[in-house]
Order: sequence, then structure tokens, then C-alpha cells
Amino acid sequence: MAPGKRWASAAAVLSSFALGYLWGRRKEGSEAGLRPRLPSLAAASPSVEVLSKYGSPGLLPLRLRDSFALCYDPRSRSALWVMERLRRPEGEAGSGADRARCRFHADAEAHPFHRATLDDYRGSGFQKGHLAAAANHRHSQAAMQDTFCLANVAPQDPHLNQNAWNNLEKYCRSLTKYNQSVYVCTGPLFLPRMEADGKMYVKYQVIGRNQVAVPTHFFKVLLLEKASGEVELRSYVMPNAPVDEKLPLERFLVPIESIERASGLLFVPNILKRTSALRTITAGNRS
Repeated sequence: MAPGKRWASAAAVLSSFALGYLWGRRKEGSEAGLRPRLPSLAAASPSVEVLSKYGSPGLLPLRLRDSFALCYDPRSRSALWVMERLRRPEGEAGSGADRARCRFHADAEAHPFHRATLDDYRGSGFQKGHLAAAANHRHSQAAMQDTFCLANVAPQDPHLNQNAWNNLEKYCRSLTKYNQSVYVCTGPLFLPRMEADGKMYVKYQVIGRNQVAVPTHFFKVLLLEKASGEVELRSYVMPNAPVDEKLPLERFLVPIESIERASGLLFVPNILKRTSALRTITAGNRS
């Protein structure tokens, strides 16, 4: 796909909901691009201009793909979040996209110090868990191949990947039959737990030479646009461990605030800027 078309497609995914929901930034003047507005270092003071002579140490980069977008975290060697707008199944018929033809590959856009490689996963006991699921992007071979970039992957427990998490991904796709639009934001979580000394710690494993971070949990936030104009919000968290696939998915519904606190992202305050017809589905409040 031509670069201009790829940017336009990814921009469509991020438009309307994704920009406001994830960054929580208003338009400033005439600037409404994909990236958040940054202050001019040179305009701040002469000393700042000197300090910025060779550039700033870095910003979390945005990766724009054919039909999804992600925010890359060089510390974890994976994404902070991935945003997709799912397509209706009938729009994928006859596309010819074949998962067997796809290959996992390192993120060429990441600095070698900050990227995962295939060797990092070998013998780790973890599978390469897609954040934007490959099956969500059957409409073209290129779109499906994009999901195999290791920037869109995190180390995932094999049982979770093949069972309960897979069930959640299938459920997300099924929602396209009953909603005008289905947006899905997926990401890793690194949650604290209490140790024997009574204190809370955030501990997680790393794998491979590049020390790829293994999330303790994963989240999915679903934004469903109804024909009535209502927006429905569903948010799920699963541990990165074997999970009984027979458990109903509503058992993993959590308050959106818990994901916002743990991830550093903001959803609800920004959604409310876009719609006054928001319905939040939580455990025990299932439609």
C-alpha cells in the first residue's frame, strides 16, 4: 500500500474516537494532526535552545499501519496500546488473506536497543500474543502481515492466548454484526501485588537478550457506536496466566477507571466530550 493511503487509512481509525479518547487533547488553534502538539523548545529560552541542539532524548512514537495504529513503548519492546476499528465480516469475503503466509518480524522502525527479536521468544515459554488480532484484518494480505510485527506483539501465556483471550477476540468481531462501528483498544498492564512484607510491588518477568517485558495482565476496551447514537463502553482485563476458557467473558469486565489508573491512559473523560449518550457495561450490568 502506498504511504499516503496507509496514513489516510490509519488516520480514519484514529479519527473521531481514538484521538480524543487516548490523548485527551483538544484542538489548539488550527492544529489537529495525528500527533499531540509539542511546545517549541527553541522558543522557551536561549538555555533550552542550547540543550535541544542535538535533539530531545525521545518521545513515544506512533506507528501507523494499514488498518490499525499503535503507540510503541521502547522500554517494554512492545506497544502501550493498539487501536483498531473492526470491519464487518461480509467486507472480508474473498480477500484471499492467508495467515499461513504471514511471518513474525522485528519492528524496523525501532532502534536496535529498543526492539524485540524472534530470538527473544525462543525457549521462553511464552507465545507471541497479538494485540491487534490477525483475524481482525483479513481484508488484505498486507493488513494481516502488519499484525505480525513484533511491535504489535507481547509475550503471552500459551493457554490464555489459545483459549480465553481468543474467545474475547472472537466476541469483539461478532459485535460488528450488531453495531455501526466497533473500536477496540488493547494493551498490556503491569499490575502491583502485595508481597510477604505487606508492601505492594510491580514485578514482571523479562525474556531474551533484549529483555522484552512480560505483562502481568492484558486489557481490551471496546467502544460500540449504536444506530441510536448511543455509545457503549465495555472494558476487560485478563491475567497473563492460564484462564478457564469456560468462564463467561462478563467475569472479566472491570470498571474503566481501573484500567485508566493502571495504564496511564484516559478514556471516559474524553468520551464524554464526544457524546452525552454513554452507557458503561460492567459486571452484573450486561446488556
